[in-house]
Amino acid sequence: MLMLENWIEACGADDIEEEGVIRFDHDGKTYAIYRSPDDQYYATDGLCTHERIHLADGLVMGDEIECPKHMGRFSYVTGQTKGPPVCVNLRTHPVKVEGGRVSIAVP
Repeated sequence: MLMLENWIEACGADDIEEEGVIRFDHDGKTYAIYRSPDDQYYATDGLCTHERIHLADGLVMGDEIECPKHMGRFSYVTGQTKGPPVCVNLRTHPVKVEGGRVSIAVP
């Protein structure tokens, strides 16, 4: 089945510090938007797959986000788990930056 994506403007590019993350809520869902050390932008679902804690309250290190509750880690680039206790990958979302604004694609 073909799923169409809707691009939603989430924030300004400068709203996210280098190696940082912010929370973005849209249509009843929470997302986390990241800025990597090499100035690229990424987005994932915003809640940890282990206990549904907001990842934007976590620590970004390189290309990983650490959940603030149990320190489980994910790659925010691929969504893959990187450290226990998390064992379910995060869903990632396409990102584009235009005119200094960050947009994410949501289904």
